[in-house]
Amino acid sequence: MKKTAFITGIAGQDGSYLSEYLLSLGYRVTGIVRRNSTVEHQRDRIYGLPIELEYGDLIDQGSIERAMRLFKPDEIYNLGAQSHVRISSDIPHFTVQTNAMGVLNMLEAFRHIVPNAKFYQASSSEMFGSAVDEDGYQRETTPMHPVSPYGCSKVFGYNIVRHHRNAYKLFAANGILFNHESPRRGSNFVTNKVVKGAVEISLGLADKLEMGNMDSFRDWGHSKDYVRAMHLILQQDKPEDYVVATGETRSVREMCEYVFGKLGLDYQAYVTQNPKFLRPEELPYLRGDSKKIRTELKWVPEYSFENLMDEMIAHWQEIYSTK
Repeated sequence: MKKTAFITGIAGQDGSYLSEYLLSLGYRVTGIVRRNSTVEHQRDRIYGLPIELEYGDLIDQGSIERAMRLFKPDEIYNLGAQSHVRISSDIPHFTVQTNAMGVLNMLEAFRHIVPNAKFYQASSSEMFGSAVDEDGYQRETTPMHPVSPYGCSKVFGYNIVRHHRNAYKLFAANGILFNHESPRRGSNFVTNKVVKGAVEISLGLADKLEMGNMDSFRDWGHSKDYVRAMHLILQQDKPEDYVVATGETRSVREMCEYVFGKLGLDYQAYVTQNPKFLRPEELPYLRGDSKKIRTELKWVPEYSFENLMDEMIAHWQEIYSTK
């Protein structure tokens, strides 16, 4: 019998890569998408994939229950979220409803309709916030001191998953994923913003790139590597929580230097700082220790930071070459 996977956020970066990966393993892949007036744009990452979709929303309990009853999944991947950290300060109520109450809605539907399934929650390194262990890493045992509505909402989601696991004996696990990117990343996220902007400048289509904090450090990996980790987490006999990260950290400034340099440009001549892109409370540093998942589940990332950036550069060059 084919396993059935149910994915929220299926039309996003991670959802699309996870769908492709599960299809390659022989899964039946299902999911929900929010209604959008421009359907083609909404589903462009998953266009042509043999997946089953229904309309739904994390804050609409009825739609989640309807989809669970229809699809009867063996594995549930809750990837849906308001995922932009900076924008979470502009729309904090929606962020909390989606990222906190949305997880509770999913868990309750899971508990009452398909309690023998396995549940994966997309937790985030932003939950750690300003807390860093003495050795400069963040791991499963690091305290959580989030510094944004996004981070705060994700802490609730993380903890309500742990509660349901312990209280109702469900297979419910958290993947605490550090920053992961790809050509499919939205262009208002910092990596794709930098790459797209640099390619536009190299082609004479723009003359500057406005950025926020250039000296924030992040641990960047590739979404393709991280969806493999999600799947691995649900293949275990016992539900546990895992940090997924490369263990390497670079600043936004270093990323700009690399990307512009690959295009033969000096980033300092084009990049300016605009205060509107700064967070109300900045998060200066994230670096993950993924020893647990590497040791116990044998997960190893295949992409380096340089491979990731090169692929994203090539993606935007190809797009503009066809225009």
